[in-house]
Amino acid sequence: MAALKARWFDLTRRVLPGMAAAEGWPIRLDHCFMRVCLDAAFGQPWHDAVRRPAVRHMTEAELARAVSVAEGVAADPAMLFELNAESLRLRGKAGRRSATPRR
Repeated sequence: MAALKARWFDLTRRVLPGMAAAEGWPIRLDHCFMRVCLDAAFGQPWHDAVRRPAVRHMTEAELARAVSVAEGVAADPAMLFELNAESLRLRGKAGRRSATPRR
């Protein structure tokens, strides 16, 4: 579990924000990447499925799913735009942020 937590925080606090800054993604902050990846891992707003703070209350399998989503985004950044749009839709906030990359 400790290794999964370390990987989760590395991806969401360093890797993905670094990629976002370099590429001009519509989200850049660690908590936004956490929201997107957790919502995708749970298939619903994560806070409806697990108590806050999520990383402290998730099972190992749940955290592994979230890490897998984050790794997927790092490997295929185009995923982020669809996952972000879906996260916002799940939360009733669709259309608030661009779902496509800026060029």
